[in-house]
Parts: sequence; C-alpha cells; structure tokens
Amino acid sequence: MTITCFIRYEIDPFGKPAFEQYARAWGQAIPRCGADLIGYFAPHEGSATTAYAAYNIENLAAYEAYRARLAADPAGKANYDFARRENFILKEDRIFLKLVSGPHGPRKVFDTNVTIKEGIEA
Repeated sequence: MTITCFIRYEIDPFGKPAFEQYARAWGQAIPRCGADLIGYFAPHEGSATTAYAAYNIENLAAYEAYRARLAADPAGKANYDFARRENFILKEDRIFLKLVSGPHGPRKVFDTNVTIKEGIEA
C-alpha cells in the first residue's frame, strides 16, 4: 500500500520567492532519496501564506528511512539550512493519507470550441 504525505506550510507572505527556490531544490533530492514527489505548490490566488507539498512513499517505515537519507543528502542538508537561515516557513504540518477512490476512469476531454449560431437558443 502506498501512502501520500501532504505537507501544509504557512509561509511568510514576503517569503514566497524563497519558498519557490526551496521547492525547486527538493525536485532532485526527494526522488533521489526514495520518495515519489508529486510536487510543491506555492500561493497563486487567495491566501498569500498557504503552500503545499505532496509525495508518495511505500509506508511509514520507508518514510523514516527516506527522512534519514534526505537529512544526510548534501542537497537536502543545504536546503534545510537555507530554510532555517531565511526563516520563510512559519509553520509546517504533515498528514499521511491513503488513496481510497481508485482506480479512476479515464479523463473525458470536452470540446471547448463551441460556437452558438445567431437565432438559436442554447
């Protein structure tokens, strides 16, 4: 069974560029250390202080081993140090969830180039 780790960050609203740099740095280190990175998500509209990350891992035992590898990884260590030094992460919460709705059907593609002719009501 694969589980997904969702991380909710509260970031300094003026620290968004630093958070984005932090997120990009994990793009190589996280997969190298054993997790399947889904992605990091920075504020775009709405809240200027809420960001997210998500990755898949086999189980909690694999998570513990992954975290140890990440802490020992030179890029991981540098990124942790960057976050501490720049202080743009105000709060970080983790939750582990399992997918229960799968398997999913294929996504339906709809034609968005619909035209309405004059005199005909839709």
